[in-house]
Amino acid sequence: MNVPPYAHHSRKARLAAALLTLTALTACGGQPAETAPAPKTSFTENGVTVTLSVSQWQPPKATLTAVFTPEEKGFHLYSTDLPATGIEGVGRPTSLDVTGVLRADGKLTAAADVRTISVPGVDAPVPVYPDGPVTTTLPVRLDGNGDATVLLGYASCSAQEGCTIPVSDRPVHLQVTDEGPAFGNR
Repeated sequence: MNVPPYAHHSRKARLAAALLTLTALTACGGQPAETAPAPKTSFTENGVTVTLSVSQWQPPKATLTAVFTPEEKGFHLYSTDLPATGIEGVGRPTSLDVTGVLRADGKLTAAADVRTISVPGVDAPVPVYPDGPVTTTLPVRLDGNGDATVLLGYASCSAQEGCTIPVSDRPVHLQVTDEGPAFGNR
């Protein structure tokens, strides 16, 4: 079989172009420019701004991320592992749960180290995160298209200023379609 001499070079050129494209994508985080941004929403309640987003959307799996940011310096949030009623009634856990067409597919984790504090009148140490924002992630599994609700809980406190009113099961609505998830009202 006779192969024209230019055929080999054009194949090399095509491979080089493909490699260059792959390298450019990898340098930009591996995502093509046309990829839609992750759905995101936020709200502020009782001294904390919560930003919620959906990432790694590859049905039937995804990741929910919630960033809890106290509005004032010197405020901390409580550990995700804190009991629902706190320790001796002190504190409320930082929480994120899902209902509807989304199911938790793992444990809620936080990207912050837990430390303990002593609270006057409380015998046991209380687990908290360092002052400032805390990012949590929850792997989720999709059970089909439809409505989902993300339920958020938290409380923030300061050694000098005291505590804000805890937030429990604060709903954020999510609509899931073939095009992906979108935050909004039902």
